[in-house]
Amino acid sequence: MPSQEPPRRRVPGPARPARPRPASAGARTARPAPRPAAKRPAPRPPARKPRTIKLGSPRPRLRLISVGLTLVMLVFVVRLLQVQAVHADAYTAKAAAYRYQEYTLSAERGEITDRNGIALASSVDAYDITADPKLFTPEESKVPDAPEQAAALLAPLLGKQPAEIAKKLRTPKSRYTLLARKQTPQVWNQIRDLKRVYGQKAQEPGGTKVNLLGGILSEPSSKRVYPNGELAAGILGYVNAEGRGAGGVESMLDGELAGKDGKIRFTQSNGRQVPTAGSQGTPAVPGSDVELTIDRDIQWAAQRAITEQVRKSKADRGYVIVQDTRTGEVLAMANAPGFDPNDLSAANSAAMGNAALQDAYEPGSTSKVMSMAAVLEEGKAAPDTHVVVPNRLHRGDRLFKDDVDHVTWYLTLNGVLAKSSNIGTILATGQLGATQAESNRILDSYLRKFGIGSPTGLDYPGETPGILARPEKWSTSQQYTIPFGQGLSVNAMQAASVYSTIANGGVRVEPSLVRGTKGPDGRFTPAPEPGKTRVVSEKTARTLAEMLESVVDDREGTGTRAAIPGYRVAGKTGTANRVDPELGRYKGYTASFAGFAPADAPRVTVYCAIQNPTKGSYFGGQICGPIYKKVMEFALKTLHVAPTGREAPRLPVTFDPTP
Repeated sequence: MPSQEPPRRRVPGPARPARPRPASAGARTARPAPRPAAKRPAPRPPARKPRTIKLGSPRPRLRLISVGLTLVMLVFVVRLLQVQAVHADAYTAKAAAYRYQEYTLSAERGEITDRNGIALASSVDAYDITADPKLFTPEESKVPDAPEQAAALLAPLLGKQPAEIAKKLRTPKSRYTLLARKQTPQVWNQIRDLKRVYGQKAQEPGGTKVNLLGGILSEPSSKRVYPNGELAAGILGYVNAEGRGAGGVESMLDGELAGKDGKIRFTQSNGRQVPTAGSQGTPAVPGSDVELTIDRDIQWAAQRAITEQVRKSKADRGYVIVQDTRTGEVLAMANAPGFDPNDLSAANSAAMGNAALQDAYEPGSTSKVMSMAAVLEEGKAAPDTHVVVPNRLHRGDRLFKDDVDHVTWYLTLNGVLAKSSNIGTILATGQLGATQAESNRILDSYLRKFGIGSPTGLDYPGETPGILARPEKWSTSQQYTIPFGQGLSVNAMQAASVYSTIANGGVRVEPSLVRGTKGPDGRFTPAPEPGKTRVVSEKTARTLAEMLESVVDDREGTGTRAAIPGYRVAGKTGTANRVDPELGRYKGYTASFAGFAPADAPRVTVYCAIQNPTKGSYFGGQICGPIYKKVMEFALKTLHVAPTGREAPRLPVTFDPTP
């Protein structure tokens, strides 16, 4: 049976608009006018298909970025290689220079003491006053004239001109300047008080808001002081602004006194130490203390005596030397005028040396003792040998005389020394050789054994060895003037050493100024033993000592003003023509006196010389004899040297010419 499909459902289509019918005349009814047809909407454009965005390939961009990053990394790698490999040391040094600060730790300078341990020169705490100029710029200080204001406050304390300080505070592009060295703790305390005052003002309402002295700093240092002022200044010398020895013992033993500076290195930030970073370095090693042979009290007595006489005589200068005859140790070496090493600005440059060692001058009659030593040692005469001394003596191209006019003197050899006769000395030394040339050679050999023409052995800076020409070069006049002390030059220490040699039994002991040094560990190291030289026999030395007593004890002697009650004194006067260093010719005199006591058991030698006395007497016995007495008396008492109590032999001075 055929299948039956369901009936299709009819779906109505879209309504069609009715077509207007044309009107006919015979129409029974009027129809309404047809409505205008509705406007048909414009057909919609077909919908666009969504546009598909096609992404470009990222590879070119990635390559470009990779190349750029590679170049940047390459630059960094090259720079790192340069910094860490090629120039590593240079950059390390630069980094250390900025990161680390290094300071020198000044070693404490050793003391200089006398033989009893009394300080003659020592070091005390001091401060170097410094500043940070950057803190005085207008940008930092907020004050346009901060350097000038600070300088006005500091100048009176530092003893400097305000303009000088202000100039240092304006040092461009600097973080450090030194304003003043070696200031006392009192000065730094005053500056610190001012800083505190201005710091408080800066905090007050309406204040300056700036501490004018905030950039003033200090560095610990030390200052050399001389507690006794001018005492022994010629021996001690002084130190320069850097604290190094610049004269005297300070210079001679600078290596021992200065010690060894240390260093400290620490991490810093903005000029200040970082406390948590630690520090490293080497400590400073203090200098050694130096003990001199000088006795402070004897030095004081000698310096006072020579200063008074130089002033009274209106002389150029003078010196006194006191020496231990047995050891050669110098107990005093005084100069006048002197200077105060604490205040070099007020010192006379001509007085800042040690004239007793640095002046070369003709000794005059004190030198005759060496001529007599040669005559006695060579056996050419004895103390009682007769010497006829005329009023004038013609030798070579000159006519010689004594310091006073006299009739013919009939003297013993002892009398020649006691009356200090130039003519008698020429006659006596003329017997040394068969010819004058031989006599000259023999005398020269003794002079040199006494130390004339050579350094004394003190190794003192600036010491003169004196002047003594070789005998073959002695002029016609020199061969007759040298025996009585003209035509040769010595320093005061050489002249004193001659008498110490006679006092020591004819053995010359090199003089010494230093007994030893004490290191930082407290261990004392004595100075080397001085050299010794036999000059004349003990017999000759003893005979000379007796002859020198006649100069002081005999009424006809020239040194009676040097006599010391209770003691036997041996001595010799000297009055020499003096060469004026400015004119280059003889003008004025050198007065001197040399001797030792007790004469029969010598312990102390004293030598005095005064250059160019212009007021009163110029004879050595008159102006130096009293100085010898004062200083010798004081030295004997200080050293507790008692008189021997023995009587002097009183050798004859004259003889009777009648048969």
